[in-house]
Amino acid sequence: MTREELEHAIRAACDLTADTEMIVFGSQAILGQYPDAPEALRQSAEADMAPKHAVDKVDLIDAILGLDSDFHRTHGFYVHGVPLETAILPEGWERRVVRLRNQNTRENTGWCVEAHDLAASKLVAYRDKDRDFVRALLAHELVKPWKLRLRIGQLPADPTDPQRHDRLRRWLDRTVKELRAAESND
Repeated sequence: MTREELEHAIRAACDLTADTEMIVFGSQAILGQYPDAPEALRQSAEADMAPKHAVDKVDLIDAILGLDSDFHRTHGFYVHGVPLETAILPEGWERRVVRLRNQNTRENTGWCVEAHDLAASKLVAYRDKDRDFVRALLAHELVKPWKLRLRIGQLPADPTDPQRHDRLRRWLDRTVKELRAAESND
């Protein structure tokens, strides 16, 4: 996905829901903060988002603009309408969102989750593709290890996984060490 495609997705979702604001919280939220993000971070053809006000229309987004929709077949990317509650984000993320609003969004606003908050959220999912995404953020120096460590600490506690914070910090430390070793070998 490109920045222009994300802007188009925001515009389409706003038009469909009659909401002027979308919260973008999937991997392509990175394009709000880094419009020219490296290709490794733009592999997804989907933009995960939820209406800020018309929360009851999230399923409509998925039905009309989602995977295998006419919109998807026409444009080559799609909008995944997802309830915001499905994302696990660090405390205070709302104060750090990146505003994406311009003529291409038709002056509608996409509130894109900030890179460190996005990385912490991706680590919670802990899928291979999410860890690869965070590794690329670190490798391209779009997130700082110390700040990501802070955001990991701001994730809500999970009674079913009391070791989550420690596990994610260990992964971060190990990954940073691997990236530095690879860099010094180049």
